[in-house]
Amino acid sequence: MVRRDTRALGNAVEQFACRYLQDHGLQPVERNYRCRLGEIDLVMLDDGCLVFVEVRYRSAASFSSAALTVDRRKQNKLSRTAELFLASRPGFADYPARFDVIGVDAGPDGGETVEWIRDAFSP
Repeated sequence: MVRRDTRALGNAVEQFACRYLQDHGLQPVERNYRCRLGEIDLVMLDDGCLVFVEVRYRSAASFSSAALTVDRRKQNKLSRTAELFLASRPGFADYPARFDVIGVDAGPDGGETVEWIRDAFSP
């Protein structure tokens, strides 16, 4: 039961992040790209640049924001997954690419804070 609620919350946060990025001029390419190495939450286009987006959510106050929870291990996994995405979609092979992180943190008042880190890391 909890797993279903967690999955629904994750989907809602990813949908929110996608709309947020669209409101800032990005165009969706694919959502929840999955392969044997992992998953990329959002793939977007930003003025001719292919953007691989990791979406993070934190429901409780903690020592760091949601956006800062993408560690080196996760970065490596995202990089390898992005390589497979590009290999499976040769039409995007010549696009410059970057990795962004969208962090959504729930506030104590029920509101949410969004942190968008463009070019968060390099493979």
